[in-house]
Amino acid sequence: MQFKHPEILYFLGLLIIPVLVHLFQLQRFKKVAFTNVAFLQKLVRENRKSSQLKKWLILSTRLLLFTSVIIAFSQPYLSKKNEAKKEVVFIYLDNSLSTTAKGEKGPLLQTSIQEIIENSNHKLSYSLLTNTSFDDKINALELKKKLLKVKKEASSKNLKQVFLKINSLNIDETKRLDKIILISDFQKTNTKNNSDFTNVTLPISYVQVLANQKNNLSIDSVFVKQENSHNFTINVVVKNQGTSKKNIPIAVFNNNRLIAKQTFFIEKNKHKTILFPIQNQEKFNGKIVLNFEDLFAFDNTYYFSVNSTTKINVLSIGNSAEFLSKIYSKNEFNFKSTSLKNVDYNSLQKQDLVILNELKTISTTLAKYLKIHLQSGGSISIIPNNEIQIDSYNSFFKQLAIGKITKKYSDSLKITNIHYKNLFFKNVFTKSIQNFQYPFVKNSYLSNFRSANSIISFENKKTFISELNISKGTLYWVSAPINTINSNFINSPLVVPIFYNFGKLSLKNPKTYYTINKENTLDISTTIKKNEVLSINNNTISFIPQQQIHQHKVRIKTYKQPNIAGLYTIKNKENTIETIAFNYDFKESLVQFLEIKKLIKEQKNAHFSTSIKNVLGNINKKNEVTWLWKWFLTLAIVSLCFEILILKFFKP
Repeated sequence: MQFKHPEILYFLGLLIIPVLVHLFQLQRFKKVAFTNVAFLQKLVRENRKSSQLKKWLILSTRLLLFTSVIIAFSQPYLSKKNEAKKEVVFIYLDNSLSTTAKGEKGPLLQTSIQEIIENSNHKLSYSLLTNTSFDDKINALELKKKLLKVKKEASSKNLKQVFLKINSLNIDETKRLDKIILISDFQKTNTKNNSDFTNVTLPISYVQVLANQKNNLSIDSVFVKQENSHNFTINVVVKNQGTSKKNIPIAVFNNNRLIAKQTFFIEKNKHKTILFPIQNQEKFNGKIVLNFEDLFAFDNTYYFSVNSTTKINVLSIGNSAEFLSKIYSKNEFNFKSTSLKNVDYNSLQKQDLVILNELKTISTTLAKYLKIHLQSGGSISIIPNNEIQIDSYNSFFKQLAIGKITKKYSDSLKITNIHYKNLFFKNVFTKSIQNFQYPFVKNSYLSNFRSANSIISFENKKTFISELNISKGTLYWVSAPINTINSNFINSPLVVPIFYNFGKLSLKNPKTYYTINKENTLDISTTIKKNEVLSINNNTISFIPQQQIHQHKVRIKTYKQPNIAGLYTIKNKENTIETIAFNYDFKESLVQFLEIKKLIKEQKNAHFSTSIKNVLGNINKKNEVTWLWKWFLTLAIVSLCFEILILKFFKP
């Protein structure tokens, strides 16, 4: 038996008072003179015994009465639940795109929401975690309101993130007694590996909700092969998970206008590329639709856009270099080369990439304009001369506050280390290359640049090419001359991807499509006023993304928004500048789910179920309370009745 207000039980100590009064009460008898009382002695003795018995009975009934009343006010109850602790039921509800699949009772997410609402207990407190929100210590009514607002989201949480959230809430275990329920389909994309289940000691109920179907057909990716400015081919990669399928219709739309349609056959668990030749279309706001009912519906539509690509402006200052003109071809770049004497400083701000090609000195005027160029978001690549004036270079580096050149190193070094993890090489190499023809340099310059990211290094681990983020721009430092006298680097296969990326990364032209819930960066070639901003819009939503305004472009970054796949326009007020496309992450289409029952079999406090109703029902049963105060109040009334009967009918 437990008590809701155990402090009231201290009043039981006061029951000693009537006991003491009874024990020490002295009753005085009056003497009455009789001529002969010998025959009354026996009667007096019997009356005294009856009187004492009556007093003890009255004392007992009164003690029972007061005891019952005190215990009734302390509200006793029978339950496995401890009222002294504030119980909170923690629920993680996975509302990722994969939970839109249909189960026995309908869509998994909607069914889960309905079962939680139907089996919630108004006597308990709840914490609700979804992939996009968290609500702590809410009652059953508030829980219902929150659940009715839960929608499918493109974001997802892995189990490690969920456990970190749980641990952050269990700081004071004496005040909280958490019942933890994780409701998910436990798609393999939501966990990195099986180690997410290790070192988990908290009592957790894993409720796995699964769909009936195990087959899914999805558009895995789309890429466009440009033939010329008006003609291109759309390559649609379709992924099949499950049995082979035939006569599947697929269609391509441009701004909701049907352009082409065909059917195809795909083998079991295979990929297939479907080609759509498009002619006489300068701009294309595309939508690809698979007309097929399967496990997931969200991956049957794919959006993309083909815009006229802005050419990247590249200016080389210094020695003429034929290899640069070959790398920066006319199809993608506007490349110009000029000597230091003929530089048009006013045109520097129109350039995306400025290459200082083996200048002996960096003049004060050039340094001034280069600094402005970096602050405006431009990129600079510096290739030193064999005989540079180190003080001249260091004067420029001092203005940028990045460090300095320490000395010239006159010893031959091989260029051996490519830092593949650097984002600079993203999508450049399909695999790491260990044994290639290492280029070399004869002379190089040592530096102590701060916060420099190494792109390529020498055999002695010193940096050959480094990347420095300065203000809004980027500086690439090549630590050695790469002319044929000092090095054979320009004859190496590395020279093309390195310098190509110098130019390509200086202006991030809009891609064919972007992925929702990932950080995306794009440059829009436009000029806007200081008090103006660009917005991203479609028919249903509009938002202002994070943006940096440069002299001739605006750099936009998106992450949390948008969260719905589709075509979006970038606008300056009412003027449409560009159309871009967003799609859901293809990983959400995987028909691969964790075998939770096997993964948690070694955990003592883990429980597996496929029924939300059963798990919540067990928690409600454990928290059922049988109140006893009514019985003690009844006992008090019975005691009072006994006392009345004793006083009325017990005549000693």
